[in-house]
Amino acid sequence: RSCLFVVLHVALQAAVFGEYTWEVFVYCWELQFHLLLLLLPYLLLAANLGCFLLCSRANPGEITPLLSENRKYCYKSHGLVLFPVSLAGAVTKSNAASLAKVYAYDGVLFQRGLVCPTCTLEKPARSKHCSVCRTCVHRFDHHCVWVNNCIGAGNAGVFLLYLLSLTATAGAVAAVTAALLIQVLLLSNAMHGTYLDAQGQEQPVGIPLLVQHLFLTFPRIVFMLGFVILLTLVLGGYCSFSLYLALTNQTTNEWCKSRRFGGSPHHPSQPHDRPLVYRNIYSKGIWRNLKEIFSPPTVLERKKK
Repeated sequence: RSCLFVVLHVALQAAVFGEYTWEVFVYCWELQFHLLLLLLPYLLLAANLGCFLLCSRANPGEITPLLSENRKYCYKSHGLVLFPVSLAGAVTKSNAASLAKVYAYDGVLFQRGLVCPTCTLEKPARSKHCSVCRTCVHRFDHHCVWVNNCIGAGNAGVFLLYLLSLTATAGAVAAVTAALLIQVLLLSNAMHGTYLDAQGQEQPVGIPLLVQHLFLTFPRIVFMLGFVILLTLVLGGYCSFSLYLALTNQTTNEWCKSRRFGGSPHHPSQPHDRPLVYRNIYSKGIWRNLKEIFSPPTVLERKKK
């Protein structure tokens, strides 16, 4: 795990909001933009930073064995018995058996009896070993370098809110900045101007010339606008994909594995002359899928059904 992308994440946000505060906010204030519109990016930034901290510090759903060679433990004596104690001071208890009862094995992507070679425990359905965090994660989605944490059952809902707030923040900054530049063009009457071409003919000013004029007048603002527009498009696409996965109760890991399933071996219970067909058995409808993202099921809830 490395904090490099986290530092880059914070640096990019600081650079964008530094330019927004130093120039865009001041110019918009002088042009009498509504205060709530100018403060909207800051409010969204505060919400995004809150989701970022929750997502990066949350336990994604780590599957803990009773004792693992790749973990460091001290020992606490109770009479003649030594109990393994994590460095945080809590007695380590395995949750692998209880998590194995949360989701059923679909027999295609997740099969019963598979053991993680690193953690040496039977893998619950929808789990995967993360080579970066060096642990198995329940309902593993992916490892996100931007929050320096795995995305799993414990923080999938917060991660979705993080993506939504980050996309909204970039979109709000882009909208206010674009409104400022358009207002500047309208006040300067540049959109109705003309110029002389190489043949000496008078031509109306087009969009490329207006963009060039704005870039020469406000270079940092135009560069920032181009960056946040690109960021909004990229984040919007990824946010839409993540929302689709949430609505269908899939993870990124499951979606990728289902697309590559053509070369997977047959399940022992299936005849070799009949190809396996993947079917998502975890989807329970849109609203129940969303509820599961923000309130992961537990063994107790499963027994009540």
